[in-house]
Amino acid sequence: MQFPLTFNDISLWLAITAIILLITAELISPHYGQANLLIDKRKLRTTALIVGLLFMFTVVIRIYGIITS
Repeated sequence: MQFPLTFNDISLWLAITAIILLITAELISPHYGQANLLIDKRKLRTTALIVGLLFMFTVVIRIYGIITS
């Protein structure tokens, strides 16, 4: 049985998720207006940065694969 997602699919999913999380973290920041959300902004921002770093890691792996082949 093969894994249904390729490495490129996972990389794209991480990129889109990171963008959505970073935009959400910025939109609920206190500088943007009155928002009464029960979301922990620090955890949201940390999660967004971790997902962004995972995406960057997949990009580095892809570049390394191109260089070595």
